[in-house]
Amino acid sequence: MNELETFSLAPGFRAAAVAAGLKKDGALDMALVAADGPCNAAGVFTTNLVKAAPVVYDQQVLASNSASVRAVIANAGCANAVTGPQGMENARRMAELTAYALRCQPDEVLVLSTGVIGRQLPMEQVTQGIATLTSQIATKGASAAAQAIMTTDTRPKTASRTVNIGGKTITIAGFAKGAGMIHPNMATMLSVITTDASIPPNVLQTTLQNAVARSFNRISVDGDMSTNDTVLLLASNQVSVSEITAGLADNADMPVLGRPFAALALFSEALTEVCINLARQVASDGEGATKLIEINVSGAIDGAMAHLVANTIATSPLVKTAVHGGDPNWGRVLAAAGRSGAAIDPARITLRFGPAGSEITVLQHGLPAAYVESEAAALFRQNPVLIHIDLGLGEAATTVWTCDFSGEYVNINAHYTT
Repeated sequence: MNELETFSLAPGFRAAAVAAGLKKDGALDMALVAADGPCNAAGVFTTNLVKAAPVVYDQQVLASNSASVRAVIANAGCANAVTGPQGMENARRMAELTAYALRCQPDEVLVLSTGVIGRQLPMEQVTQGIATLTSQIATKGASAAAQAIMTTDTRPKTASRTVNIGGKTITIAGFAKGAGMIHPNMATMLSVITTDASIPPNVLQTTLQNAVARSFNRISVDGDMSTNDTVLLLASNQVSVSEITAGLADNADMPVLGRPFAALALFSEALTEVCINLARQVASDGEGATKLIEINVSGAIDGAMAHLVANTIATSPLVKTAVHGGDPNWGRVLAAAGRSGAAIDPARITLRFGPAGSEITVLQHGLPAAYVESEAAALFRQNPVLIHIDLGLGEAATTVWTCDFSGEYVNINAHYTT
């Protein structure tokens, strides 16, 4: 039995999927995540000014009702973006239909959509899909839900982690989709993450934002930001750990990172690990990709500089095609760093390829280093390809993940809507 077959959400949640006819190939295309009771919830959304109707709807729900979410209804095949008032009505209708079947309120249901922009949802099929999902909630699990939200993905993305806090085991488990139109902030991606911990909504929101900053906002496939990007975190409140919430009432406005609360830090780190796992899977499954690329930038003055340099390298078509061809063309990496807009000093830069222990230095303090070309090329044929650039200016560092560019990427996106 593989990992996907054994994947399940955190205790307190169940999931289902159905083929409602929204995908041309008849595959699973609608998913439902339902909770046994009211959940605390948080969400991080695209910063694109062109926002899909479900994004706007979910932001409204979380602004007014983040402590009583009961379900997430999702569809693939249609993004419900750039669809005007009718699109907003359709998003609300999806929530209403789901709420009616689950016997909860519409503002207790969040909505996700992904697919082609500019087309109205076929509501007759969506309505039937919701009816089937809610009448057969236990027939299919979280693995099927992860498959149902895929678009150009070649495989589902799932991740889970348990952490022991205060003698109690807390579970964090979620799934994601994404393969193209992937770029901060965030990446076309959707993700639903669940936990059985009892954590207040405001703390949950800050913790999720911190996790996203180190994961989903550190990946890029093609440099294009979607209209629908959404990461949701739902807490079923089944496990109450006093160590996590101790003192929060008096410090509710303090940022999560930097608090002197070890238990909360443990939860935050576990959540971040789940998000990084999912984000790496998204980058690895980039449209037409054959290799994951990990770019480590160190020696930066601050985190913003490190991210700017890493992100510029990650989105360079010349770097990405060189990786695809197994060509360790370090000049392309250096040139991308130089045009990033960061105040780097070329004479301080050291550039290495490959994993620690077998890495090859190709540039030392701004000048070409002596190395064997064939050995560097062999590192570029591995998966993942590791690129480490030390700016030599400070102590800040970051990691960004991307993938190579192949001819298949062009083929997929040249005919996406036809």
